[in-house]
Amino acid sequence: MVKYIATRLGYMIVTFLVISTLTFFLMQTLPGSPFNDLKLTTDQKKILYERYDLDKPIPIRYVKYMTNLVQGDLGKSFQFENRPVTTIIGERIGPSAVLGAQALVVGVTIGLLLGMIGALKHNTPWDYGSMIFSVLGVSIPSFVFAGMLQYWFGVRLEWLPIAFWDSFKHTILPTISMSVFVIATMARFMRTEMIDILGQDYMSTARAKGLGNMAILFRHGLRNAMIPILTLLGPMAIGLMTGSLVIERIFSIPGLGEQFTKSIMTNDYPVIMGTTLFYSFLFIAIIFVVDILYGLIDPRIRLTGGKQL
Repeated sequence: MVKYIATRLGYMIVTFLVISTLTFFLMQTLPGSPFNDLKLTTDQKKILYERYDLDKPIPIRYVKYMTNLVQGDLGKSFQFENRPVTTIIGERIGPSAVLGAQALVVGVTIGLLLGMIGALKHNTPWDYGSMIFSVLGVSIPSFVFAGMLQYWFGVRLEWLPIAFWDSFKHTILPTISMSVFVIATMARFMRTEMIDILGQDYMSTARAKGLGNMAILFRHGLRNAMIPILTLLGPMAIGLMTGSLVIERIFSIPGLGEQFTKSIMTNDYPVIMGTTLFYSFLFIAIIFVVDILYGLIDPRIRLTGGKQL
């Protein structure tokens, strides 16, 4: 297990370095300038370029950026009063993390239940209903659900607030909007896996021993079904955070996604790179956790170093 973890850590470091390098050089290809204010004179722009080392050759800037990155320094914003990027991320990550976590918990819980019900009640109205919901949830964008929820529960019924970030009530509608896709995806995958598992020989043996449906489902079926499901959880968790920028704009939530959008519009290179690397690190870290969970759930994976059997 130690060798398995060490190998995965090595992959993490190499992957992050590659992403950091690609992100830096891609930023150099962006059109325009971070200092496009018409009020700035040529001399003032020159001073700003010198202050932020934008007048230096790209290789020198790359070495300096990577050196600072190793020390945990993501640079300073061009547009927000010379503030450190780490401070901006720290101030903005809270709402995005709350929405992502809530949407993931709600989506996974309901999705797994719907998938198991669909598998147990195969070819019944329960099964058809869960699949219809899954198709609609995957097909309809989250911002469409957001608009519908705002109209019905915020404007017509006046049950919940439709914007801003002041209390738990303000998180309910955006959480539901983001969780619909998770529910639909989880239900579809869980149903497929459980139908396949319920038809296996060892499940027939469990039934022959007199075990009830619930005991068979949770004791023998759920663990095996969760192995492919774990593959979805990592990317989906980060996708909820990075994909929340549209939802944040609709509900006027001061999250990291909204800030990322603004930084692109103003060519704020340090904020763009810092946010991208932050999301990349989270994604890599979650993939690492998923790999470890693979090894814990199925010992064959860690014994083969994660290779196909």
